[in-house]
Amino acid sequence: MSVNRIAVIGGGPAGLMAAEMAAMQGARVSVYEALPSVGRKLLMAGKSGLNITHAEDKAAFDARYGLSRGRLQQALDVFPAAAVREWCAGLAVETFVGSSGRVFPSVMKASPLLRAWLGRLDGLGVTILTRHRWQGFEGRSLVFDTPEGRVVERFDAVVLALGGASWPRLGSDAAWVPWLVDAGVPVSPFRPANCGFEVDWSDVMVERFAGQPVKSVVARSAAGAHSGEFVVTRWGVEGSLVYAHAAALRDSLETTGQAVIELDLVPGRTAERLARDLARQPAKASFANRLRKGAGLDGVKLALLRECLPNVVSLEPEALAAAIKSVPLAVQRPRPIAEAISVAGGVAWDGVDEHFMLKALPGVFVAGEMLDWEAPTGGYLLTACFATGRAAGLAAAKFVPGGRDEQN
Repeated sequence: MSVNRIAVIGGGPAGLMAAEMAAMQGARVSVYEALPSVGRKLLMAGKSGLNITHAEDKAAFDARYGLSRGRLQQALDVFPAAAVREWCAGLAVETFVGSSGRVFPSVMKASPLLRAWLGRLDGLGVTILTRHRWQGFEGRSLVFDTPEGRVVERFDAVVLALGGASWPRLGSDAAWVPWLVDAGVPVSPFRPANCGFEVDWSDVMVERFAGQPVKSVVARSAAGAHSGEFVVTRWGVEGSLVYAHAAALRDSLETTGQAVIELDLVPGRTAERLARDLARQPAKASFANRLRKGAGLDGVKLALLRECLPNVVSLEPEALAAAIKSVPLAVQRPRPIAEAISVAGGVAWDGVDEHFMLKALPGVFVAGEMLDWEAPTGGYLLTACFATGRAAGLAAAKFVPGGRDEQN
């Protein structure tokens, strides 16, 4: 059999993994990237520590993908979190498990991993063409805008790994949507996931507390109860604890026009214990002093309590304790999708076969955040990008033009 020529469009984690897998099967692979360099979103993710996967139990890990778990399951089974760590080790990048179960490279940053990975791809003969922006199809060929002008190329198979619609300045601008829709590919509208939310703060809240972290709280919504921290901003709230509830808050806003996240500001004490501690405080003491001494609340936490419950000052100890354990923070809307860490929406699953090939475009495969799935932060996003990229790259290398059903 002749060697397949494969184009991978998109130089992010999914695309580079697809290129690696296809090249390892002997295919001649060209990676096309619109920006001056590949892996920009990976490098951005690594600025505060590259959370590459998660070490929790596999059943719990797989459940993080919600309704898309069934379609991702085979790829995740072949390339689970343990395999991600083994792959890193193969690049001479050691990893460790943090206290929350999140897995990071020992050096924390993404740049050493990316350099080693690009070295491996070069050794496999993968060609990487930067500043080559895909402009859609011309028949069965691909059209690119390049530094040398317009280029039209045809390949035996194509892997699309162009990302979703978040962080467009890093390459995920969703420009591909109309081209696939015109070709008969079903695409679900993009929605923000793992995003901040706007809150109708008072001027006092903005002026005095914007930028301050709210630490050691438990937040509850339809997504369940999660502990952690978030940050008050001038426009609302953001941070890992908010992201854990983002999908539930977004869906509630879309269906009912309202969304509330309940905050337990003192998760280390029961309401009964808290009520007793508050009752011990002198009646003549100021509200702020009673809260500081009886509940350990001051600063931004006290401000949140006042902001969300304007009549809280008048509550008796038992009712006050209950209020502190369940502060209703109403959010107004998600922040713009361009600011989201990730998105929901993309190529609908009914337009993709079990090999991640587009049913409407035989020989064209998709991977990563182009597909309609979402997951929380914590390493789940990168793992699924790696896993789907791996599966798509292998399938593309096996694709036989003219024998479209021969997917061995």
